[in-house]
Amino acid sequence: MPETPRDQVSAYARAGVDIEAADRAVDLMKASVVRTQRTEVMGGIGGFAGLFDASALKDYRQPVLATSTDGVGTKVAIAQAMDRHDTIGYDLLGMLVDDLVVCGAEPLFVTDYIACGKVVPERIAAIVRGIAEACVATGCSLLGGETAEHPGLLGPDEYDVAGATTGVVEADKILGPDRVADGDVLVAMASSGLHANGYSLVRHVLLEEAGWALDREVAELGRSLGDELMEPTRLYALDALALIDAVEVHAMSHVTGGGLANNLARVIPGNLAATVDRATWRPAPIFDLVQQVGAVSQADLEATLNMGVGMVAVVAPEQADQAVRVLTERGVPSWICGSVNAGTERAVLVGEHSGKVR
Repeated sequence: MPETPRDQVSAYARAGVDIEAADRAVDLMKASVVRTQRTEVMGGIGGFAGLFDASALKDYRQPVLATSTDGVGTKVAIAQAMDRHDTIGYDLLGMLVDDLVVCGAEPLFVTDYIACGKVVPERIAAIVRGIAEACVATGCSLLGGETAEHPGLLGPDEYDVAGATTGVVEADKILGPDRVADGDVLVAMASSGLHANGYSLVRHVLLEEAGWALDREVAELGRSLGDELMEPTRLYALDALALIDAVEVHAMSHVTGGGLANNLARVIPGNLAATVDRATWRPAPIFDLVQQVGAVSQADLEATLNMGVGMVAVVAPEQADQAVRVLTERGVPSWICGSVNAGTERAVLVGEHSGKVR
């Protein structure tokens, strides 16, 4: 006898996929998504594709679309262990949108993808709420997304989150290595902590090898280890765009996986070298903690973690002080951390950390 649609749903549920839970998750997240909508967004939640009115691009002389895709890596393991899911969206937006602004692009919209072992509507809604709040904080719309239930592949409390974003920039305003000149100055913008990179190392060193618990109070941190590891990524998008409008910015580097020197090298042309002076700041205690507890070498640490710098702007030398003022007034701790000169090493860190924690 053929199955009825009701029987089919029951069979799917027996396989571990709960369609009713997915529908409830969508209902719970609707209000959060609506808050992110720019005027260009067309339609509502529930369509097969998100729609964005591109007629505003006619105001550009030569609009260039920029796109980026990423996830938050193993930081999700910390969120799951602490059952705290409403800030992981800030980490996702940091990894997505701040990769766009380094070329000068304004972020327009984001789509997300959440894969989980079991749809728990309240948990999915909390994840999406964080993504939506971060979209508001970076000026872009959450245009659409997908929640996929993967029983048997992921445990009931496991999930992963990823996304993609699109932005736009005038062709003649694209930032990058071709604009960088001998004598340019490096302006560092402080990170809020580890951001969403290097967590495989951090988890291995502190949780697995040292056996520390997430609820362990750590005097050097002034809070529990879990609270420190869950610190959301600082979002630079609107501040970076404001800086580009205010001063002559030649390039920007978003410091993510690979560390400060490796990411800075990506925006320095082959005939020049960026020199970063460690003495201009002191990384937050979490970085020293990872190094000391795990006996991690300085080279390994700097090749993995951001060391307290989440973004670097390469600016015209006569406007470096103004750049620091603009960022400081916007609440972003910033400082001159080095310069660009003739050389072939692309990017190098010199000196010893002796400044203040930013």
